[in-house]
Amino acid sequence: MTRAMALLIGYLAGCVLTAAIVAKRKTGKSIWSIGTGNPGMANVMANIGKREGILVLLGDILKTVLGMALAFALFGQELGREALYWSGFGCVLGHNFPFWTRGRGGKGVTVTCAWLILLMPVWGSVSCILGGAVTVLTGYLPLGAVLIPAIALPFAAWRLGPEGAAFIALGELVMLSRHYRGIVRILRGEEERKFRKNGGGNEA
Repeated sequence: MTRAMALLIGYLAGCVLTAAIVAKRKTGKSIWSIGTGNPGMANVMANIGKREGILVLLGDILKTVLGMALAFALFGQELGREALYWSGFGCVLGHNFPFWTRGRGGKGVTVTCAWLILLMPVWGSVSCILGGAVTVLTGYLPLGAVLIPAIALPFAAWRLGPEGAAFIALGELVMLSRHYRGIVRILRGEEERKFRKNGGGNEA
C-alpha cells in the first residue's frame, strides 16, 4: 500500500505541467497549440522565449524534488530508498501521461534527469552530461534523450542494486515510448538536427 501511495504522490506531482502554466500565463494560449505542441522546455524556449524555457526547466525539476521529498518524508522510514524509486518513477509517469490531458504529456527528459540525479548524484549527473553531449554533437534530441537512462542503467546496477536498476530500466522504456518516432526519423534521415546551421538553416 505504501509503495502505491509513493507512486501516486510522484504521479500527481508529475501531472503539474509547468510548460502549460507558463505558456498560458505568457501567451494566453494552450501549449498544445504552440510550436510542436509538446509541453516541455524545448518547445517553450524555441517558441515563447529563453526566460520562459528556463522557468519550465526549473519548475519540472522542482516538482520532481517535491514529489520525491514528500513521499520519502511520509514513507521513507518504512520503505527506505525504495520510496524514491516509486515516487520518482511516478513523477516520470505523471509528466509523460497526465490524467487531466488524457495522457498528452511531455517527453520527460528533465524529470527523468532530475530523478536520476536525486538517486545517484554523481553517476546520474554523468549520465545526463553524456546524453546531453551526444545531443549537441549529433544534433539529434531523441538520441540523447533515450541514451540518458540507458547510460545510467549500469551505474544503477552497481550503486543501487537490482531493484534500483529495474526502475531505471522502466524509465528507459518510458523514454523510448516517447521518442521512438524521433529515433525512426533519425534512421530514415528525416529528423531535424538541432544546433547544426548550414546556410542559415538546420541540416536534415
